[in-house]
Amino acid sequence: MLREIKINNLALIESLHLVFRADKRPASSSLAVLTGETGAGKSIILQALNLLSGCKASNAWIRTGTDTASVEAFFDMTPEKKNLWQALLDKGFAVDDSLILKRILSRHGRSRYFINDSMATAALVEYVCENLFSVASQHEHQVLLNPRNHLNFIDSVGELWAEREEFGEIFTRWTSLKTQQQELQKLEQDREQQRDLLSFQLREIEEASITAGEDEELFAEKKILKSSDTLMELGRMSCDILADTVVSGVFLIRKNIEQMAQYDDSLNELAERITDSSFELNDLALQLNQYLDNIPSNPRRLEEIEVRIDLLQKLKRKYGGPQSSLAEVIRFAAKAEQELADLDTMDQALADIKKQLAVLEKELIRQAAQLSESRKKTAARLEQAVSHELSTLSFTKAEFKAEFKTVEKKLSELTPSGWDHIEFMFSANPGESIKPLAKIASGGELSRLLLGLKCILARRDQVDTVIFDEVDAGIGGQAAEDIALKIKELSGHHQVLCITHLPQIASKADEHFRVAKTQHDKRTITEISLLDEDSRLDEIARMLAGHAVNDETLAFAKELLKKGRHVRTEDRV
Repeated sequence: MLREIKINNLALIESLHLVFRADKRPASSSLAVLTGETGAGKSIILQALNLLSGCKASNAWIRTGTDTASVEAFFDMTPEKKNLWQALLDKGFAVDDSLILKRILSRHGRSRYFINDSMATAALVEYVCENLFSVASQHEHQVLLNPRNHLNFIDSVGELWAEREEFGEIFTRWTSLKTQQQELQKLEQDREQQRDLLSFQLREIEEASITAGEDEELFAEKKILKSSDTLMELGRMSCDILADTVVSGVFLIRKNIEQMAQYDDSLNELAERITDSSFELNDLALQLNQYLDNIPSNPRRLEEIEVRIDLLQKLKRKYGGPQSSLAEVIRFAAKAEQELADLDTMDQALADIKKQLAVLEKELIRQAAQLSESRKKTAARLEQAVSHELSTLSFTKAEFKAEFKTVEKKLSELTPSGWDHIEFMFSANPGESIKPLAKIASGGELSRLLLGLKCILARRDQVDTVIFDEVDAGIGGQAAEDIALKIKELSGHHQVLCITHLPQIASKADEHFRVAKTQHDKRTITEISLLDEDSRLDEIARMLAGHAVNDETLAFAKELLKKGRHVRTEDRV
């Protein structure tokens, strides 16, 4: 259950620290209300909790003049939340009897999430929040009006989500196999043409007997053959100069230096170097002569190379694409060989898939039928439960029905959630025909219906804390008192936090907080204060009559508080 909330620099809130004590009562069964003028900032508390549970944030929510905003919440953890404890342990978080969640918004970067002061992912914090609290707001009216969500209500009430998820996994495997089957069947229709094409392609590549890099070697050889005359001419000229001029000249220099060294010992080293050079030049002359002897000049070989290069270029364009290499052509051949082998085993693959599909389809039909039966039983119980809840909310003759749309029970009509399409139908008054919720015009009727459903779901939810954000909109008179009693009843086994304009709800609170806007240093800020009994009287009187509070209003406010205390006393007994 929620024990504390800290908010810093969020919208109009500069700094806020709310502590839920519920004096002399366990917080797990208490009612705390937040009241205040319209626009005072009551919903900022809800916005803070939504931010904590992973909703998208905007830089505009960060208070002007600051770079960050933060939301922090402290929760008590109960041993019953085994799945949540295990999920945290699996992620490496130490778990005890309390938990602190925190989100920091940055004007210059992404949000950061923390669990017990350690960095956490948004997904994990969102999962934790889903298991700690739920929010009922006016936005949920739209959720309730959308028939696509009605099946989820049924599965939640009937605790059928595990069966639905198991069915969904089988459905996914079935659709995947159907796709494979269709692809193979399409290939099978063109199998002989595909076989002929692949065989031709593979044969064409294999007959060419190509090797990776062969074309580069041929280009180099072709270049030499085409230039053989030039190579021969330049080589002979260089050889003549080297032999007739350079070598003979160096030989004469060597003899001269050797004679000079006989008179001057310092020339010995120079004489040795010249001698070495003369030997090196002789060796170069020999190598150049050998090169000239081996210069290829073979017009037939040149023609063969050009034909081979043309073939290799054609194969590269055909099987490798632009700027490709022979290695890609070789890979294409390997792939074609594998595809040919697959074609040979296609009949067996299709037979195997057919067998698997038969097993899955039988199981799908069985589970879909079982889900439908369970949902119909759940729907019947839900109809009775909703009727009972509505009878305590000034709907003594209201009619509620979960209508199953007729669907032909065949495989083509299956969805990941089964065959069922459910829509909630409602009639608020006797004599009125029952019709879809989307055609109900009254927001007050929707608010009471939503509250009734929330009370039913709360008994099955794993969450300890339920938050209501002005779900009492459009309510007055006896209906307001009925809603107040219903919320109070829910707080008998849940921690309830209610943002409300109804004095009937506020009077039954165990803790009453007032939200107000004030000015400090020429800045508007939202402040929240816990009210004592005298301040509660003034606040409830304001809720009853606005600024026109008189003795009658105060007397009525006292009577509401007296009745509220009476209800709280009954709860303790």
